[in-house]
Amino acid sequence: MTPEAIREVLDRPYARELLTSAIPARMAYTARDGSPRAIPIGFLWNGRAFILCSPPRAPKVRALRADPRIALTIDNTAFPPHILLVRGTADIEIVDGVPDEYLLASRRYVGDEGMPQFEKQVRATYDQMAKIAVTPNWVKLIDFETTLPSPVEEIMRRKQGGG
Repeated sequence: MTPEAIREVLDRPYARELLTSAIPARMAYTARDGSPRAIPIGFLWNGRAFILCSPPRAPKVRALRADPRIALTIDNTAFPPHILLVRGTADIEIVDGVPDEYLLASRRYVGDEGMPQFEKQVRATYDQMAKIAVTPNWVKLIDFETTLPSPVEEIMRRKQGGG
């Protein structure tokens, strides 16, 4: 998928809504033992990459160093559901202290009122964090209004074509 096509999908109103919501991403990756893993995780979309943060020694960090392929899903619970699917590659940087992106992402979940106490606690806890930048190489928005899951789109095409 071209960067322009990715940008076009991520600039759609429903995608922007999901990217700025208080909904965590569901991150899928391959663990070091080869088994699949899926976890909820806070994120920040900076216009180029999804930024995820974690303790540097977390199992996901070690796994992503070995296999940087990653998938993210961000979806709501409304009807019809809106679903943003992302595939990409993770780049990991160990940074001193707490990355600004972590605090910006956390504000969406914690809220303005709880943020001072949360930030104080986080800064006291972490001397370092792993900043994981996921550059998307494929995205799809499913809104059930203008876009559908691929198998449903295929059924619809066959029905419209009479076959």
